[in-house]
Amino acid sequence: MRTQLFINGQWADPVRKGTFPVVNPATETVIHHAPAGTAEDIDAAVKAARAAFDDGPWPRMKGAERAKYLRAMAKAIRSRQDELARLEVADNGKPLPEASWDIGDAAGCFDYYAGLAEALDQQPEEAIALPDDRFTSKAVREPLGVAGAIVPWNYPLLMASWKVAPALAAGCTMVLKPSELTPLTALELGAIAQQVELPPGVLNIVTGTGPDAGAPLSSHPSVDKLAFTGSVPTGSKIMAAAARDIKKVSLELGGKSPFIVFDDADVAQAVEWIMFGIFWNQGQVCSATSRVLVQDGLYDKLLERLVQEARRIKIGNGLDDGTLLGPLVSKGQFDKVLSAVSQAQEEGATVATGGRAAGGFAAGYFMEPTVLVDVPLDSAAWNEEIFGPVVCVRRFSDEGEAVRLANDSIFGLGAAVMSTDSERAERVAAALRAGIVWINCSQPTFTEAPWGGYKQSGIGRELGHWGLDNYLETKQITRYVSDAPWGWYIK
Repeated sequence: MRTQLFINGQWADPVRKGTFPVVNPATETVIHHAPAGTAEDIDAAVKAARAAFDDGPWPRMKGAERAKYLRAMAKAIRSRQDELARLEVADNGKPLPEASWDIGDAAGCFDYYAGLAEALDQQPEEAIALPDDRFTSKAVREPLGVAGAIVPWNYPLLMASWKVAPALAAGCTMVLKPSELTPLTALELGAIAQQVELPPGVLNIVTGTGPDAGAPLSSHPSVDKLAFTGSVPTGSKIMAAAARDIKKVSLELGGKSPFIVFDDADVAQAVEWIMFGIFWNQGQVCSATSRVLVQDGLYDKLLERLVQEARRIKIGNGLDDGTLLGPLVSKGQFDKVLSAVSQAQEEGATVATGGRAAGGFAAGYFMEPTVLVDVPLDSAAWNEEIFGPVVCVRRFSDEGEAVRLANDSIFGLGAAVMSTDSERAERVAAALRAGIVWINCSQPTFTEAPWGGYKQSGIGRELGHWGLDNYLETKQITRYVSDAPWGWYIK
C-alpha cells in the first residue's frame, strides 16, 4: 500500500509528513496509514499539472497518441483486477464480486475514452456557414486546462476513472483528491500512470481530508475546472469556491430516486430490481431507488415477497463467499443510517424488516437490509438521502398520483418504472423529472450513456461523449478572406 502522494510523475512525502488511518469496515481494524496531503501538497500538484498543460506535450498530442496511454492504463488495471478489487473490499467493505465488477468497469472506462480521444482527430473542427462570404469561420474544440477532481468513497476507483479518463482523453491535466475513507486504489492509479510512463504532471493524486486537501483544491486559482461527486452540502461549497474564479464546474450529487411499480408487473422481477436498486453496495449509491411506489393491486403481495427476500440476504465480510451485503463504509455512516431509521419510526414509519445492526458479528459496521412502510410524505426518511440499505415503500392508486409523488422531491438523479404496458412505461418515463430513467430495471450503468441529474442532484453530465465535453472548450476562429479593404475607417 502506498505511503506517498503522486505528484509530477513521482512519489513524494506530504510536506507536513502527516498520515491518517484507513479502517477496514468489516473488522474495524486499521489496515494502513495513508499520506495526509494539505494545501502545500495541493499547490505542488496543481503547479505540476499547470506546467504539464502549459508547457508539456500532453495537450498538444494527437488524440490517438493520448489513446495509447489510456489503453495501456486500461490493460494495467485489468492485469491487477483481483488485487485492486480486494483493496476496495478492504477499505470500502463491498462484496468482492461487486468490487471486481467495478474494477472491470474502470478499465472499460479508460478503453472507451481512448476511442473518443481518437475520434477527436477525425473531426478536429466544424465549418460554420456565415451570411457574409467575405469571411470563413470554424469551431475547434480544445482541452480546457487543469482539472481538479474530488471523488467519493462508494466507488473509489470507478468514480476516479469517470473523471480521469475523459479529462486525459481531452488533453487536460488533473489533480485527483480521493475520499479519505477509501484512498487505496486511487493511489494505485498513480502507480499505473507511472508504469505506462504517462508524462509527468498529467495526473497527480493527493490524499487527505476534505478541509485539508479538498478545500484548497477547490479554491486554487490555477485550477480551470472542478469535477465533484458527493453530497449536496459539499457540492454547494465547491460551487461557491468555484464561483470566485468563475471555474467550470460539474457536480454529481445526491438523490432520493423513486421506483414506480404498476400492478401488472411480475412480482419476482419487481422485487429483484427493487433489491438491486437499494441493497447493491449496501445502498451507498447516489442513484439508489430508495422510494418505492407500488400500485394498490400489487402492494400487499409485493411487500410480503420483498420482506421475505430481504431477510434471506447473506450479510458478511465482503471477502466471504456468498456475501451479498457487506458493512457500511465507516462508523460515522453506520451511526447516521441507524439514526435515520430511528427518526423515521419517531415520525410514524413502521419497520417491516431490519432496522438494526446485524447480529452475529464481533466487529464491523453491519446493518440488516431494511424495509420501511407507512412512511409519512413529510418525513426525513421519505425526503432525504439516507445512503444505506434502507428502502421506503408506499402505495399509490393511479398513474397521475405515482408521477406526482415521484417528482415531489428536491432531487432528480434517477428514477425507475416497471410495467408490462410499454406505452405506459414510456409515458411515465417522459414525465419523470430525473436525469436517468430505467424501465423494468434499476441501476444498470453504461459508460456510453450520460449520467447526471436534475434539480439539486447536480450540474452537467458524465460518461458518454458528454463526459468528454466536460473537459473541452470551444473556440471560434473567423478569417477575413476578401481582397477588398474593409473600409470602415479608412476609405
